[in-house]
Order: sequence, then C-alpha cells, then structure tokens
Amino acid sequence: MTSDDFWSYVVAEGDADLTPVAADPHDDTVEELVDLYRAMRGEHPDWDEYRASMVKDGRLVVRMSVHHLYGMARD
Repeated sequence: MTSDDFWSYVVAEGDADLTPVAADPHDDTVEELVDLYRAMRGEHPDWDEYRASMVKDGRLVVRMSVHHLYGMARD
C-alpha cells in the first residue's frame, strides 16, 4: 500500500492460508464470504445473487497471519 506521494507505505510479511475456491452457493467458502461481507458492509440486498456471483467469479478467502509489519509514514 502506498500514499498519493508514494513516500508512505506499509509491508506485511506472514503466512497465508487460502480457502478452496467457491464451488457451490452454500459451501463453506461462500458462507465465509457472506460472513466477511456482513462484517464489512452489512446486509446485501440479494444474497442469492451474491452467492451465485461468488461461485461464478471463483472467489476464495485469504487469511494472513502477520509476523512482521514495517514501513514508512510521512506526515
């Protein structure tokens, strides 16, 4: 991630864990995507459409355990 002036940045190093790609509108990956959506955006106006889109787009969830974080902040 950088700022508009490209002088401020942050780097996260760690281990990533990937879920399987969404294969069915009601599989565990889609359920986790629904939970993430609700946590960040609230309720979706059409959950059936959202679930179908997650499968169509081949979405998955990336979980990262951060071991080291560094960067430079500019005021």
